[in-house]
Amino acid sequence: MGSRNLSQYIWISLKGIAMGAADAVPGVSGGTIAFISGIYEELVTTISNVNLSLLKTLRNKGFKAFWTQLNGGFLVALLSGILISFVTFMRLAKYLIENHPVLIWSFFFGLIIASIIYVAQQIQTWRLSTLFSIVVGTLIAFYITTLPSLGTNENPFFLFFAGALAICAMILPGISGSFILVILGAYKTLSDAVHDFDFKRLALFAGGATIGLLSFSHLLKWLFKHYENTTLALLTGFIIGSLNKIWPWKETLSVYSGEIGGIIPFNEISSLGTLSVYQKNTQDFESYKTGVEQSVLPHHFSEINATLDPQLIPALVFMLLGFLTIFLLERTARNKKVAS
Repeated sequence: MGSRNLSQYIWISLKGIAMGAADAVPGVSGGTIAFISGIYEELVTTISNVNLSLLKTLRNKGFKAFWTQLNGGFLVALLSGILISFVTFMRLAKYLIENHPVLIWSFFFGLIIASIIYVAQQIQTWRLSTLFSIVVGTLIAFYITTLPSLGTNENPFFLFFAGALAICAMILPGISGSFILVILGAYKTLSDAVHDFDFKRLALFAGGATIGLLSFSHLLKWLFKHYENTTLALLTGFIIGSLNKIWPWKETLSVYSGEIGGIIPFNEISSLGTLSVYQKNTQDFESYKTGVEQSVLPHHFSEINATLDPQLIPALVFMLLGFLTIFLLERTARNKKVAS
């Protein structure tokens, strides 16, 4: 890991900002950004090295040795970027998803396509077990994207459990921690806590996330050490399977109604076929949340939403922009690595 200068720490913070922005969107994983930007294994190793021996080092050798063993500069630079970005971008992401859903999901779809190519390139040996791992990872992630979201859980202590589970997904390329929060019904509770500066709920979420992160990082470190090729193949599958969630054109089959407190068919609410279109038309983004949805082709999306323009050409442009974002991020990270 070595010593770093100020510009290198700033660069790490910028990577953290990119990770936080990705994690704020239900469907995109900050772990994917960490992997592509070249800091994934250092992140996992650093987190897994946080243990009681650090306190022993602090007591016997002083703060400098403790900070070095902790890789503290890296952690502070990265986490500060993640936190700043996550809190600020969660509000922006909410606005974009509500008002420009097709375009924002198109951007992230292109971003994930590029991510698949990059992560797959890291697989050193291709054999039958490699392909099997990709298929298994794809099926797991695809299944997760089809799970109906639960109703909003207002219990603040539930955020502790949700934080522990979601953080594990956040550091896995391909599985979105924010989407796990949506499935658990904790995303709105957390976003409200961020908006209202509810420090009790935020502290409970952070506590759960800390426990989950420290535990799960040990497993990831062990997998990379002993089964790197298989692990990379599995992660590639996770990213492929996540494409179903990010596909821009959706048909809503059922929704969660806060008033009723349960799941109801969407066609009982509207003659339109997609919740996001209904919400944009009514400017009511709170009464209903997506229960079950499925990906559809652009022309079908138009048909079920009163011949609404599917924005196919702009969507393709945004997909290309998302693809190029990862390409440039990877190229910049590679050049920085060569320079250092």
